[in-house]
Amino acid sequence: MNIVMKELELYYGRIFTENQIPTELKEYAQVLPAMEEKNGKLICNRCGSLVPRENILPSGQYYCRECIIFGRNTSLAQLCYFPQIPFEKTQSLIWSGNLTPYQAQVSEGLLQGLDMKENLLVHAVTGAGKTEMIYESVAKILDKGGCVCLASPRIDVCLELYKRLSNDFSCPIALLHGDSEPYFRTRLIIATTHQLLKFYQAFDLLIIDEVDAFPFVDNAALYHAVESSVKKDGVRIFLTATSTDELDKKVKKGELKKLDLARRFHANPLVVPKEMWLGAVQKNLQKQKIPSKLRYLIAKQRETGFPLLIFFPNIEQGQVFTQILLRYFPEEKNDFVSSQTENRLEIVDKFRNREISILVSTTILERGVTFPCVDVFVVLANHRLYTKSALVQISGRVGRAFERPTGELLFLHDGKTKAMKRAIQEIKTMNQRGGFA
Repeated sequence: MNIVMKELELYYGRIFTENQIPTELKEYAQVLPAMEEKNGKLICNRCGSLVPRENILPSGQYYCRECIIFGRNTSLAQLCYFPQIPFEKTQSLIWSGNLTPYQAQVSEGLLQGLDMKENLLVHAVTGAGKTEMIYESVAKILDKGGCVCLASPRIDVCLELYKRLSNDFSCPIALLHGDSEPYFRTRLIIATTHQLLKFYQAFDLLIIDEVDAFPFVDNAALYHAVESSVKKDGVRIFLTATSTDELDKKVKKGELKKLDLARRFHANPLVVPKEMWLGAVQKNLQKQKIPSKLRYLIAKQRETGFPLLIFFPNIEQGQVFTQILLRYFPEEKNDFVSSQTENRLEIVDKFRNREISILVSTTILERGVTFPCVDVFVVLANHRLYTKSALVQISGRVGRAFERPTGELLFLHDGKTKAMKRAIQEIKTMNQRGGFA
């Protein structure tokens, strides 16, 4: 019996298909129909997706493709979940830092929201210190025996959060993503938003960081996971530097309470991008060359000794540029990262530690990472892949350090776009709201 109870610990607060559960644990599970018919439409109860009638098996059962990666959910089956149980009381927060007065106001607003059971949206500029502002709320839930999850659409953001919270909280932390170690039960979880589909009424507090990022933004299945993974009396907190239309609508409807912070933690304004014409990038790359203007800009920046982060809109262009860069600047230590780079975390750490001086990247590094004193060039800033949100986030990598709250930030383009103009205007607007003329 003790072995069964020990195994059962791994299942509290989680949801499974019937065939994913050991026979000896089924008596402890509660069940939901795998799918329900509403207004003549078949809806998956795990991810909330509409199940097309053409998704049919030889047995005559329908199945959901949207969440099939977590085990095939079929129409005549059941979903099994295990009600969450409380943890022991504890003292979890060991962070010794201090909040600025502006951060403290937001932190207090979050604590009041917890007391009132209000769902909240924190709209704070990049570099405002959102992570530290949630610490007191996280600790409040953990210390009374509750369960907290911090989720983000991006693995890199989850890894950064895991690193920071591991130093600032005393409890074990489970890190969940597609390539992570096996799950273990603990009161504090950091996970990609897709992993929320594995939980059911598990969390007293769920915090979603970077809510405007792909693949979370406008993803109905992931929004369903946010709703179903939280306890009925639990609280959701959304964090963003660039809010979405969906979230703004919920604020207007009163479904979310909004807290604003338009100042960075070091009380300096956001760095405003400079627009600069740069033509014939593609033609030069095809000839294995770098445009002379860009070579000059890079050479001038390297005289400062500060690290340089160069963004390209896609992998192929970034890889080609990096190879050419090595030829033009052999004295520099250069590298490239994208979503396909297997040792991406190692390269990012080397850049952060100044072992790499020029890092070329796709939008994989647009958010969730901090590089002290970095300068940023956005090449082909008018490319369709650079949305307003992406450009605001990329811009937010510059000027995040106390020792250098400024920096060089260039939008290099061969034709201005609405996204570029809107990104620059949003940055200027946030500076005005923060009290900077």
